[in-house]
Amino acid sequence: MIERFETKTRMSRVVRHNGTLYLCGQVAADANQGIKEQTETMLAKVDELLNQYGSNRQSMLSATLYISNMDNFAAMNAVWDAWVPAEHAPARACVQAQMARPELLVEISVTAAQVGVDSMTS
Repeated sequence: MIERFETKTRMSRVVRHNGTLYLCGQVAADANQGIKEQTETMLAKVDELLNQYGSNRQSMLSATLYISNMDNFAAMNAVWDAWVPAEHAPARACVQAQMARPELLVEISVTAAQVGVDSMTS
């Protein structure tokens, strides 16, 4: 069964299928901040969605990061490295990409295994 959450015309914020969660691209809460702050708030949004739909950082399977300028790669990675739980790093890709809005510096798409499926209510 495929379940779609927070669905709008163009996309669903989260899709659940066979105990796997697929999060749509997440961006910073405030796109006027620098790369460090944008990465922190983007990852906070990922935490919120994972927790809301029955998963967590330790259960991430893959992450794709899109960064507008590779000059920001080290600063973004410093925040990422502090956020990812030790020994639970997902498969990951990071590519330079043109963002939907020029002030956005980073975006992430995450796939995670759901935990505690029996206790989930949506």
